[in-house]
Amino acid sequence: MSKRAVLEVIALDAEDAIAARSGGADRLELVTDMAADGLTPSRETFAKIRTAVDIPLRVMLRLSDGFTVDGSGGVDALVGAARGMRAEGADEFVFGFLDADGTPDLVTVERLIAELDGCRWTFHRAIDRAADRGALRKRLADLPGLDTYLTAGSAAGVDDGMPTLLREAAAADQGEAGYGPRMLVGGGLRLDHLPRLLAAGVDGFHIGGAARVRGWEGAVSVGAVREWREALDA
Repeated sequence: MSKRAVLEVIALDAEDAIAARSGGADRLELVTDMAADGLTPSRETFAKIRTAVDIPLRVMLRLSDGFTVDGSGGVDALVGAARGMRAEGADEFVFGFLDADGTPDLVTVERLIAELDGCRWTFHRAIDRAADRGALRKRLADLPGLDTYLTAGSAAGVDDGMPTLLREAAAADQGEAGYGPRMLVGGGLRLDHLPRLLAAGVDGFHIGGAARVRGWEGAVSVGAVREWREALDA
């Protein structure tokens, strides 16, 4: 029996969460402020969504646009946000930061990991801005809780990143060091991308605007999510 592909949907509020769950989403990424590509939601929003749905929730830990953190104060604020979300019951997260030279910001990442105390987490699309993707994967390979990379293969999106995604899927299939975490493809992902990615063995997909009939101006659509679920299950 083939393994069911994971479909993760971005949710901004409980209405989004209920619609995504009804359409067949397996997991939600919780964010606010998509104008900044997704920041940490409020504790109150998390609590409402947790009450509304029974599927896994991954909470974004990111307080400003971009993928770098400004000084120890910025790190302290992120750690405080993580602590608050843990207090609300959050147990899965999304984060990832780079230093100015495009290498992984291990100071920030390791402080967050220490605060999360074994929670599972996704290294998000900072990988698509990294100076060396392969080196980043190797440096992060042994970090506790890291089970997923959210990536489009390119900062420009899946259209440009497809060759990289296919290479990385092959590397994972061959058991190369650093390629153990699941590849969750998202960032300009379209339904017509799915056949090549599925054929390559990719089993994780992430949608945001594609789950909304009116884009970010509207709520998640049950029908739009169901179309993706059916395409993945076909």
